[in-house]
Amino acid sequence: MDRNTTTNPHISVIIPVYNEADKINATIAHVREVASEEYVEIIVSDGGPGHETLQVIDDNNVIKVNSPPGRGKQFNAGAAVASGDTFLFLHADTRLPAGAFQAIRQTIESTGGAGAFSLSIESPKLSLAVIAWFANIRTRLERTPYGDQAQFIQANRFRDIGGFADIPIMEDVEFFKRIRMEGLPITILPGKVRTSCRRWDEEGILRRTLTNWWLRVRYALGTSPDKLVRYYRPPTDNR
Repeated sequence: MDRNTTTNPHISVIIPVYNEADKINATIAHVREVASEEYVEIIVSDGGPGHETLQVIDDNNVIKVNSPPGRGKQFNAGAAVASGDTFLFLHADTRLPAGAFQAIRQTIESTGGAGAFSLSIESPKLSLAVIAWFANIRTRLERTPYGDQAQFIQANRFRDIGGFADIPIMEDVEFFKRIRMEGLPITILPGKVRTSCRRWDEEGILRRTLTNWWLRVRYALGTSPDKLVRYYRPPTDNR
């Protein structure tokens, strides 16, 4: 698919999906609601078998992209057809805070760099609130937000640094590591996204949290993402 040729400045929202037919329309509606009167371009990049999620999208203005599986590949495929001057990479199970697009625009105009939002986990459990609190502390210290914090970057900066790496896991961490190495400003906005608690619910809070920490440490010590990915996803999820 060729790049959209719209010239008016706007934000392109790139959403990677893999068997998300049951929730993609709610995600798209949420983006439209948060954007309100501001025009945003929505691109859904489907890495699932048969690209079935694209077939259920109700919004005719959404740009649909067939992609190989893997978030990095899906983000890059979506970015390749995006026309916005700013890219927002949004997971299908993450919800943006009110005023998100105005905050992104102001940040990009003032810094010319990249950023993400603070994190909250959509659950009444105190343990998950504590996990999110520690994650926000880590993010501010390291300036390395995770993908579920709705990462954003100026489009030309994204292209200059070569987009996301073609790795099966840690593409979000690796991406912001390169942004830091380029010396670009990284802003962690105070507004909080709400991300789904489904992985913690499915795998157990302690197990999922310790696994996340262990994966991050192993990656920092140089373990290949190809080896780490087997510990991150269930065997039936081949993204």
